[in-house]
Amino acid sequence: MQIEKFSYDNRIVRLFLIATIAWGVIGMLVGLFIACEMIWPELNVTGWVSFGRLRPLHTNAVIFAFVGNGIFAGVYYSLQRLLKARMFSDTLSKINFWGWQLIILSAALTLPFGYTTGKEYAELEWPIDIAIALMWVVFGWNMFGTILKRRVKHMYVAIWFYIATFITVAVLHIVNSFELPLHFLKSYSWYAGVQDALVQWWYGHNAVAFFLTTPYLGLMYYFVPKAANRPVYSYRLSIIHFWALIFIYIWAGPHHLLYSSLPDWAQALGVVFSVMLIFPSWGGMLNGLLTLRGAWDKVRDDATLKFMVVAITCYGMATFEGPMLSLKNVNAISHFTDWTIAHVHVGGLGWNGMLTFGMAYYLVPKLWRTNLYSKTLANAHFWVATLGIVLWVIPMYWAGFMQGMMWKDINPDGTLANNFNETVTYLRPYFMVRALGGSLFIVGALIMVYNLFKTTKQGNFLHEEAAEAPALVNPRVGHVGEHWHSWIERRPVRFLILSLIAILIGGIVELIPTFMVESNITKIESVEPYTPLELEGRDIYIREGCYNCHSQWVRPFRDEVLRYGEYSKGGEFIYDHPFQWGSKRTGPDLHRAGAGNPGNQSVSWHYMHLIEPRSTSPNSIMPAYTWLKEPLDLTYTADKISTMRKLGVPYPEGFEDQAVELLKVQAEEIYQEIIAQEPDIRQARADMEIIALIAYLQRLGSDIHKLKEDEQSVNSETSQDTLVNEPNVNPTGEDSLNTNQ
Repeated sequence: MQIEKFSYDNRIVRLFLIATIAWGVIGMLVGLFIACEMIWPELNVTGWVSFGRLRPLHTNAVIFAFVGNGIFAGVYYSLQRLLKARMFSDTLSKINFWGWQLIILSAALTLPFGYTTGKEYAELEWPIDIAIALMWVVFGWNMFGTILKRRVKHMYVAIWFYIATFITVAVLHIVNSFELPLHFLKSYSWYAGVQDALVQWWYGHNAVAFFLTTPYLGLMYYFVPKAANRPVYSYRLSIIHFWALIFIYIWAGPHHLLYSSLPDWAQALGVVFSVMLIFPSWGGMLNGLLTLRGAWDKVRDDATLKFMVVAITCYGMATFEGPMLSLKNVNAISHFTDWTIAHVHVGGLGWNGMLTFGMAYYLVPKLWRTNLYSKTLANAHFWVATLGIVLWVIPMYWAGFMQGMMWKDINPDGTLANNFNETVTYLRPYFMVRALGGSLFIVGALIMVYNLFKTTKQGNFLHEEAAEAPALVNPRVGHVGEHWHSWIERRPVRFLILSLIAILIGGIVELIPTFMVESNITKIESVEPYTPLELEGRDIYIREGCYNCHSQWVRPFRDEVLRYGEYSKGGEFIYDHPFQWGSKRTGPDLHRAGAGNPGNQSVSWHYMHLIEPRSTSPNSIMPAYTWLKEPLDLTYTADKISTMRKLGVPYPEGFEDQAVELLKVQAEEIYQEIIAQEPDIRQARADMEIIALIAYLQRLGSDIHKLKEDEQSVNSETSQDTLVNEPNVNPTGEDSLNTNQ
């Protein structure tokens, strides 16, 4: 048997590991800052540090920078050792690393300045989307090249999850990123309204599934057995876990859109498959925990294993709670509340964070060929981080539950028991405890940074790790008595194709009928395209990240109709590129904020509320948008009209030539209305951005009101026609009385 000598590339692992830790601390600090902004809104001192702009930066930093680099670090380390082969190309490895860091830097340079698509977890603009796709192809090319030149016949279970991650993230990202560019840093979603919502949450939920879950399950299957020096508990359970998980997960996205305008059949599919998810998810959790059977004494003494145990436990908690939150009766209370935020952070802090920390504690001593500098500091990090998670999520669970119940509380006389501001006041103490928990989690991370830095200083980094293994001959040839699944494991290309088929089925069943069957989206004749000023105002709304705190989706519940007005209809959103339904109500729903709807506020109220929120709503935690006094940029107004027409919005040909003049006329009308209502507001000007935003807010949900006015007008005209055609009938009843006499 020929023995081949080669070496593992540890340099790329070191680069990704350093990036993971550095970006992790930065992303967490941004998260702490925006948590403090919800306690002290005065921290929103200017646009680029406001909550609406920094919240997407926090989520992108944690997902793509912290977790993304953690995935690459773990995959590049484990893949080489599992396959007994150096990475396919050192050049591709370096391109993957530096390209990914440039993507993260691009996010940090665009999101705070308002360059965003306005779609959660997919906020990055189109040039960055293209760069992500290219870097992902580079990663997949490098990974598959390594698999094909492997010296091990069968692919270990961790590699199954890496393959599924690669192919599914590619599909999700490409489908969700169809957009029409306006200019280099602005685009509009190709989809609109209900269809955009379905695509976005098909992507959003499965970004959690296939970027935050499946690759980390692969890392779990490698690092937990390695750290414990124990074999995986069950190979057969691994097979069930993998195939059931990737097939079922892709169907679950519509559970984010329950009680919405999404067709009922799609909502039902989302619920059914979400509930089914608990079985493969808990199968994986049990496989991870039972791998440690007989090694609990080691867990007690080894901080690395402690982190991994808590991570797997949090995975189990999150994957139990997810199906529960998808049940309609639970979702009716939890959706739009901080309950969902707590659920997400059990996964983010507990599952991803703690497993990443455990992986770092395992890798650094290995790569630098030394012992961990301080086990005491590692244990201190573990307990501080665990306490931080507890103080983060438990207050938010309680706050979210009470938030949902307070919204629904109705007095015996049929009126709402609480106004929205009262719920915000109730939440503030819980926000403070959450900030304390986040601070502790960051302190733990900083303890780790110091501990690992000191570990590297006392060690000697191994750039090229020598290895040897027999050459692989005839990888497709099996042996008598092998498991049936081994046939697939010997054929990585077919494995990739089967994984692709498994994840495409759910997407095809849910997406294609929603796009192809017209009856799924009800048409409303009174719904018209936005005026040029309203379109500019909508772009400002998206730029400021208002969707992070306000929904535009009134559900058909008694309390919501009482609070906001008539429930939302799918046909009202057909010109919304992108949709803005939101997923959190830190502030009230805005879909019925427009003129003519019950409870609609005056334009002067909107002006004062945006400039000095506490002057109109004393308990508000909304930023004071003083920077909206800047002049409105009209450079791209005509181009926006043309772009919208290409997307199917029925603006007439040549309308773009009139757009700027029409915009100025409407802006002047709103300005005159403001100063007529509040003569003291002399600092207002017709050309300010805030005027455009007010125009958009005044438009929201008003088309349905116009429809009712038209219906009433038609009914009135019909009645009058009847009176004219039938002179013997008088609305006063006098003629009939005389006749009877």
